[in-house]
Parts: sequence; C-alpha cells; structure tokens
Amino acid sequence: MSAVKTLEAVARDRVGKGAARAVRRQGQVPAVIYGGGQPPQSIAVDLIRTRTLIYAGGFKTTLFEINAGGTKVRAIPRDFQLDPVSGVPLHVDFLRVVSGQTVTVEVPVHFVNEDAAPGIKKLGGTLNIVAHTLTLDVAPDQIPDAIEVDLTGRQIGDVIHVSDIKIPAGTHTGAPTDPVANIVPPTVLGAEVEAEEAAIAEAQSAEAADDKAEESAEDGEKKDGEEA
Repeated sequence: MSAVKTLEAVARDRVGKGAARAVRRQGQVPAVIYGGGQPPQSIAVDLIRTRTLIYAGGFKTTLFEINAGGTKVRAIPRDFQLDPVSGVPLHVDFLRVVSGQTVTVEVPVHFVNEDAAPGIKKLGGTLNIVAHTLTLDVAPDQIPDAIEVDLTGRQIGDVIHVSDIKIPAGTHTGAPTDPVANIVPPTVLGAEVEAEEAAIAEAQSAEAADDKAEESAEDGEKKDGEEA
C-alpha cells in the first residue's frame, strides 16, 4: 500500500486568476482542498515538490497529509493542470478524506513473470495489454501501488480477465469479465505492423510524387516566363 506522504502548504486568503498568478510568481502552485462536508480551503504548495511528485508517477493514488498553517488535513489529489507548453503544474485539486470513506482511483497494472509464460518465452507470442490501469473503489489508506498480473504458465490464446486477478484492496468498478490482456501469436501484431508500415510508405510515395509534379509545374512556369 502507498505510504502517507507529507506535503507542506500555506493557506491562501485571495483567490482568482490574479491571485493565482501571484502565487506562481513566488514559486508555488495554487491548490484547493474540498469535500468531507467542509468548505473548500485554498492553499499553495511548493512548485518543485509538486512537480517532482507528479512526474514520479502515482500522484493521484497517493494519500497526503497536508500541513497548512499548523492544520493537518488528509487528502488525495483528484486532478491537476499542467502548462501545455512547459509542463509546469498550474493547479491541483485535493479531495479531503474522512474515516470510512472510499475513493475511486486508477491503479496501474503490472505484469510479472513473463519469462515463465511458455506462450511468450518458448513460442514467441506477444503480450497484448488491453488495460494499463484498473478503476477501484478503495479506502484512501489502502490504495495499492499497483495490481500485479502473474503470467506464469500462460499460453498463446490465453485471455486474462479481471476475475483472474487478485486485487490487493478495494473493489473493481467494472465487470469481472473485463479483459486485461491476452497473448497473441507472433504473426498477429507483426502483420499489423507490416500493414501500417506499408500504408506509411504508400503515403510518403504519393506525397513525393505530388511534390515532384509541383516542382515540374513551377519549372515550366519559370521557363515560359523567361521565353516571354
């Protein structure tokens, strides 16, 4: 399970675009804590710390103890905004969590023991991943770091469903029959790649032909102009 991480913050009295810009100029990220039957609380968190946490992965499945002005609040990130050009965090929304509450989170799926899958190791099959994450309803302090899928003994043609997986904590929000991955023969994905490469080559060839035709037309116009 993910450990509770501490996050230092400062309370914000002013809100709005102007106030948010002022916070960012000070090397901080504007944020808000909401939910839990209490009014929203505007805060600011350190930019470098926040950026590191976001890009380290698992940010939205981590429970934080936020210390804002001596008041500690447990919350989990629900959303964040990044600058579309620089990737710098612009805003974070935290959901306040209370005892007995569950949250809905996307937990990554990790596949292990691929070398122990005969369909992959011996027969050259390919693991085709259908779901890279699974959505769980889970207590905030029991959110798994990841859900492991054991590939031991898997053969070509095997389909792995949610019902085949041991979920460490919480409840999957989808159906037990939802596929997570399957093992396909080596020629299946290979044929798809070949078809895609052929389509790209054809498109490039057509584009080159169009460019050549345009150049020829331009040369003809220049020649006519010189003769005139």
